[in-house]
Amino acid sequence: MKKFGIIGYPLGHSFSPGYFNEKFANEGIDAHYDKYELPVITDLQAIIDYTPDLCGFNVTIPYKEKVMSYLDNVSPEARAIGAVNVVKVTRKDGDTPYLEGYNSDVIGFMRSIEPLLDKHHKKALVLGTGGASKAVSYGLHQFGIETVLVSRSQKDKTIQYQQITPELLNEYTVIVNCTPCGMAPHFNECPDIPYEALTKQHLLYDLVYNPDETLFLKKGKAQGALTKNGLEMLLLQAEAGWEIWNK
Repeated sequence: MKKFGIIGYPLGHSFSPGYFNEKFANEGIDAHYDKYELPVITDLQAIIDYTPDLCGFNVTIPYKEKVMSYLDNVSPEARAIGAVNVVKVTRKDGDTPYLEGYNSDVIGFMRSIEPLLDKHHKKALVLGTGGASKAVSYGLHQFGIETVLVSRSQKDKTIQYQQITPELLNEYTVIVNCTPCGMAPHFNECPDIPYEALTKQHLLYDLVYNPDETLFLKKGKAQGALTKNGLEMLLLQAEAGWEIWNK
């Protein structure tokens, strides 16, 4: 039986095990997907050494950047983004593990947002500065969209929320929330932007998918903006990971 899994810490509410084990059962695939909760990234080597049937694994917080130093090869996209969330494991001569890193977040995001983009979507604000925001920014650049990262604190090559003015929103008509702000159970929280300046020219995309409609999206929709949550991206990145493991 082939084995797959996810590494991260903590992994209490991970989407992937349920998704993939249901997929394996429905499609008659002889495989199983496990959680590998690692308090420290150095524990990864033991997982590789003692799981000879491991064919691939996902990577989540806080190891999307740290895992890169453990890999034998990293795809150009993942290298440019600076984060890996899919690792393919092959064994040379049936023994020596060879680890290749990829980023399926960018694939899922691009496939999900592309149908919503219009000619006037030329500039985007990306809320957050973590691994997901890097993937989103990279993906938007592939569509020719200029991006600016927004941070709560002073950081290089970012702006802060208080700098998002109505005038700035006239120019930046795509806003992507890559933070956990508004995620259940914090239903009454939303990123601090001037929602009254949004129009039907704006596209708001939230990587959060629980709840289905965050306060960020509700406020955008009330102004006539086009909105979408991150559920489809989650499903598409999972399928992209499966494609990577099987190519």
